[in-house]
Amino acid sequence: MREQDHDRLLRIKTAGIREWQHQSAHYNRYEATPYMALEALFDEYMCTNSDRFVDFGCGKGRFPFYIHHHLHVSVTGVEMSGQLYQEALENQGRYMEKVKHSRASIRFEQILAEEYEVESKENRFYFFNPFSIQIFQKVISNILLSVENHPRSVDVILYYPTPEYIQFLEVNTAFEILREVRVPELYDQNSNERFLIFRYE
Repeated sequence: MREQDHDRLLRIKTAGIREWQHQSAHYNRYEATPYMALEALFDEYMCTNSDRFVDFGCGKGRFPFYIHHHLHVSVTGVEMSGQLYQEALENQGRYMEKVKHSRASIRFEQILAEEYEVESKENRFYFFNPFSIQIFQKVISNILLSVENHPRSVDVILYYPTPEYIQFLEVNTAFEILREVRVPELYDQNSNERFLIFRYE
């Protein structure tokens, strides 16, 4: 299924790349995770209805809508850009017309990732290179603080993982690599086309 067709199925518009007008050293451009990659990830990575996801740098919301629709799990999209946040809300309006009834929730927050207060039941955290290693470190620190206050197992899912993110998790935290999921068709041309899943028990 093509990207546009999958968007149409969910009644959302998430395609395209968005460069920032005022380039920042800390925040990267908007680009949605390919649907092909999401399918590859969730073919191998299992989750349950009780899991709660947070997508840091969610943009227009493709990842949250995909997992809400296909996996029926609750998810929060965190986005700093007011424009992308508004587009996520517009997508949500159209998407919810189709969904009608679901026990799982889907919501979006316009806030800097490092200022987002991790909730006690949130246990799955998704990153597609949204920001610099400095901000990533702060976000991971917030996640671990939440775990300290409310002990639980948590996963960090990295798509197109950077060496800096990987090294920080492996060297500076108690997260351990759980698995690698390669994206068929794409990985052979580019070895970055993969997911790395880290778990903190």
